[in-house]
Amino acid sequence: MEKFQRYYLSFLLLIVYTNTIAQVNCNAIEGEDCKKACELYNLASDFQGYRASQEGFDKAIELCPDFANAYMEKAVPYLKNGDFVTWKGLIDKAVALDPKMHLGYRGWCKFQFLRDYSGAILDLETLKKYYPEDLGRSQNGDYNLSIVKAMSYSALGQKEKAAGIIERQLATRGYVKGMFDHYQLGVTYFELGKYDKALENFEQQSKEYDFAENIYFKSKVSKIRNKDYLDLKTLALQTYDEGKTMKDVYTHHFNKIYRKQIEEL
Repeated sequence: MEKFQRYYLSFLLLIVYTNTIAQVNCNAIEGEDCKKACELYNLASDFQGYRASQEGFDKAIELCPDFANAYMEKAVPYLKNGDFVTWKGLIDKAVALDPKMHLGYRGWCKFQFLRDYSGAILDLETLKKYYPEDLGRSQNGDYNLSIVKAMSYSALGQKEKAAGIIERQLATRGYVKGMFDHYQLGVTYFELGKYDKALENFEQQSKEYDFAENIYFKSKVSKIRNKDYLDLKTLALQTYDEGKTMKDVYTHHFNKIYRKQIEEL
């Protein structure tokens, strides 16, 4: 419970962070037109998704065409509405102008929204040039971006490479775990047929934060080993019905499991 509360507190802090990250210190901007653009941007960022907000970003870009943040924030509503073509044109412009600031976000979105795993890996590998020690976190706060890179390799069938990346990340001194790190590592080992390592990670995940998908995979390991798995299956269904599952506001988590899959186990 204490560990879950720690994760929950981290999530709340992330919400505060993401609500304020869009704001820019306009006093640090050079040039009067770009300062005015910055002020328009800060105002528009508070009303993201509304027409007036988009028009504010347009005016900011008109005043200061090299103001990367305006392209990035203007892109976000298109991503959320599923207009990935328009989003990509805008976010690519933001990355071209300020790769250090926006590569991580684009890499995460390629992974989570577009399922462009090769593109995500390319962005996150490039990001290492700017942040060699720590790539930062995904936009939803659930993962370190190194774990996102590992999941991308896993999705492309490079399971051993994916497992190695996660293992090294977990062993990094001072590393703050994401909500589902051990689960994703456990699934990767499960898919490799390394059931001892898989179960070890599912058990560790249960100690830190348990949910239906994790219990489901524990029951799968038991079934493969011809052990009693029905109690775990029942618990997985119960936990699923209680709403304790992998959730994301806009998309579906990598390696998410649904009730029908648990029922069919």
